[in-house]
Amino acid sequence: MAYLDVARCAALVPVRASEVTPFEDLRPGRRPRIRAIKNRFQNNQEKSARRRLRRLLRGTFDLEAKDTSKAGCVMESLALLRVAILVTDGFEQTALTEPRKALEEARAQTMIVSPNAGAIRAWRGSEWGDRFPVDLTIEQGIRTGFGALVLPGGLLNADKLRNIPRAIQFVKSFFDANKPVAAICHGPWMVIEAGAALGRRIASWPSLRADLKNAGAHWVDQEVAVDGQLVTSRKPEDIAAFNREMIKLFAAYAGAKSTNLRKQITPDELRRGISWRS
Repeated sequence: MAYLDVARCAALVPVRASEVTPFEDLRPGRRPRIRAIKNRFQNNQEKSARRRLRRLLRGTFDLEAKDTSKAGCVMESLALLRVAILVTDGFEQTALTEPRKALEEARAQTMIVSPNAGAIRAWRGSEWGDRFPVDLTIEQGIRTGFGALVLPGGLLNADKLRNIPRAIQFVKSFFDANKPVAAICHGPWMVIEAGAALGRRIASWPSLRADLKNAGAHWVDQEVAVDGQLVTSRKPEDIAAFNREMIKLFAAYAGAKSTNLRKQITPDELRRGISWRS
């Protein structure tokens, strides 16, 4: 049943109120306390009750240790997430293949999106690399409804994309919709073009430092920077840290919230989602 997936993650992430029924599966003696907490919501003591209810629900499941891994929760949340990887000829090969591998291992669905159909060629070190088939053109990608975006690096790749209006609009649509974006190396150039750099902490290839500062961003020389819906890194050598934070950010957007407990159960969720049984 659906609520068993929530049970496996309950020790790590907040439980949505709509997913914890039926209450027959909770340990005996808990339901009167839950009813009392419900009454507190009705008495406008919402903050305290929300906190107590969240702790209570996390403690009422009979969990097996092997089922409480963060990896399992992240994989379940990313399984329904579609991720666009926007590139054209000249992208840094490892900046595409390694993040894509990490996402697919976490069960996310990835697609290469490019201005033109066919195949594109990577740049690997100091020479041309492999060819990769394009899954969707930008026009097709706009209609697909992706949940997250990856912007690999590569000087040639980023320089071409930032001169293509429909590519800029594609990137801007993610920021406008508050969807997560991950950019590495020269990828933050597209963040600038999309008008989303202002006020953000951004890591990038060092040559972008002046451009980012001129766009109002705070450039940081560190392996990974997370600012709201955006995660950025400097270079291919930072990919391990980049992948780690990208997965966390995308999982949070997909609903896992695997690294914190900030999401709270609202009174409306309680009224709509929980069947208060005696």
